[in-house]
Amino acid sequence: MLDDFRFDQAIAYKVFLNSIKRQTISHAYLIETNGYYKSFDFALSFAKSLLCPYNYTCCEKCNDCMQCVAIDDNNFLELKIIKPDGEWIKKEQLEELQSLFSKKAVIGNKKIYIIDGIEKLNISSANSILKFLEEPEDGIIAILLTDNVNAVLSTIISRCQLVSLKKVKNNSSNNSMISLVAHSIFNSESTINQFIENNESIAIINNVINFVNLYEEKKLDSLLEIESMWNCYFKERKEISLAFEIMTLYYNDILNYKIGESVQFFTEYKKNIQNICIHNSLLVLTKKINIIIDLKNKIKYNININLLMDKLLISFKGCEIDE
Repeated sequence: MLDDFRFDQAIAYKVFLNSIKRQTISHAYLIETNGYYKSFDFALSFAKSLLCPYNYTCCEKCNDCMQCVAIDDNNFLELKIIKPDGEWIKKEQLEELQSLFSKKAVIGNKKIYIIDGIEKLNISSANSILKFLEEPEDGIIAILLTDNVNAVLSTIISRCQLVSLKKVKNNSSNNSMISLVAHSIFNSESTINQFIENNESIAIINNVINFVNLYEEKKLDSLLEIESMWNCYFKERKEISLAFEIMTLYYNDILNYKIGESVQFFTEYKKNIQNICIHNSLLVLTKKINIIIDLKNKIKYNININLLMDKLLISFKGCEIDE
């Protein structure tokens, strides 16, 4: 229920609760998760609060109404949840959404769709959702989640009410580096658990971090060591895309440390992070994150993956020289 988040996410909780009480619901919300490990649960609780005739927000649980029971069973027609199909959210997923929501609500007067990972739109799917946001119909509410608001199209951001969640440490029994990384990158619980339980996952993370640390120490001289540090471990597009996700998290940690925030994911690499901060300005770190995101988005196309890392490192060097 929404009340479960009144302490962890006090500000966002009040924003949503007040909008319900005052009946000032926006047609679209963009939730910046900031790595909060229960961000999807928070979004789902808000959706349930809007759809439940009793405004399912307080500690008195609603277990009786048809809406709440159907939502819990993932069988409620007026709520559509979209997550990336593989690495990306595809146009076909959004076309299905638009087809379903072209009909009037069967129960109540609202239809809600949640897109988890809105930054993972390809060009065609982005165009589809933009049209949907530009011409909102009464009673249709969008709840969009992103781990990286900088990777979301500005045209999407401008059409939404932005709500930023507070960074909260995961106090669950397994809050190790691998768990935090898994919860940030993956959407489904099954995929998260598979990554956590995979004996190779920690090696994957360490290889990515070691590669970044090597570059930051040796700069372009590290090109000679790509074969042993990268290509031996990351060969397929899916593997490379995962590595780029981890690299983005690492540079985000570095950027956060640079601006005085705490290291969220890679605390055991704090000394490396400190050294990298010394030799990189805030502007350069931001440019590097954008370079990683841009190249990751191109992995699904016909870019030569054998030359991908050369392009990454040369681009890194270029933004360092330009400053």
